[in-house]
Amino acid sequence: MEASLPSLSPVPARERRDAVLDRLFRGGARAAALLVLLALLGAALSMAWGGRLAFETFGWSFLWTQEWDVPASRFGALVPVFGTLVSAGIALLIAVPVSLGIAVFLTEVAPAWLRGPVSAAIELLAGIPSIIYGMWGLFVLAPVLGEHVYPWINDKLGPMPLLGPLFAGPPLGIGLLTAGLVLAVMIIPFISSVMREVFMTVPGRLKESAYALGSTPWEVVWDVVLPYTRSAVIGGVFLGLGRALGETMAVTFVIGNAYALSASLLEPGTSIASSIANEFGEAVDPLHKSTLLALGFLLFVLTFIVLAVAKLMLLRLQRRDGQ
Repeated sequence: MEASLPSLSPVPARERRDAVLDRLFRGGARAAALLVLLALLGAALSMAWGGRLAFETFGWSFLWTQEWDVPASRFGALVPVFGTLVSAGIALLIAVPVSLGIAVFLTEVAPAWLRGPVSAAIELLAGIPSIIYGMWGLFVLAPVLGEHVYPWINDKLGPMPLLGPLFAGPPLGIGLLTAGLVLAVMIIPFISSVMREVFMTVPGRLKESAYALGSTPWEVVWDVVLPYTRSAVIGGVFLGLGRALGETMAVTFVIGNAYALSASLLEPGTSIASSIANEFGEAVDPLHKSTLLALGFLLFVLTFIVLAVAKLMLLRLQRRDGQ
């Protein structure tokens, strides 16, 4: 008796099922990506449409006018935009070196028993709501700065020729510098976590080879770890900058919410997000409400430009490295 051959009929059925599931998977992934793009575009268009009255009324002068007079219905975006950029810039100047030090310590210096608790503490800081940071900045940090730090800065740095205008002013404890400090504390956990994760992706053989050639830990970090992870580190830094630009409640507590343009970092100011949070609920005049929506659209454009610049920098680095 001849042995019967196994039936091949289930194979086409399985192929058809796999093809259907594959099409469903591709369609679902494509729909999710398109949904994100549509939501992003819808948010931008809704804010632009809501702010059309302000753009039609003030034109391009809206961008460089610093007057903000609600009773007279005269508004300008210069002071909020200035405060947003300055506070985020201060936060980045402080957060990037500190985050780099934390990431290097956790990956290259810290003993194994200490890495877990420190990493958990950093992740815990990242999960604290922003309003808690704002309350801490207002009730704890601002009094300390106003009583002990800012008077010394005003006395020592205020009379200097070039840096003097930046640090001369009344030691109120709240202002652009305080907002930048609070933002720095907020974004340090995010940037340091990204840096730590990408530093851990460096192959151990590269670092061991550098140590075998007589390199010091600093030389290994500077010549091996950072070049290998440069693109990811820059991306993490710009993600932290994007968060700092859009932060609302923490900045609202400590920035002072004053529509005054001053070179001093100790003076109160305002930001786009804090202006919207403070005034949107009380905006009765249609022009006032439209101006706040126009500020939201400017914040959207500003954040988009920052992230686009980061992407272009990453592409240039990859092209230069031949990737």
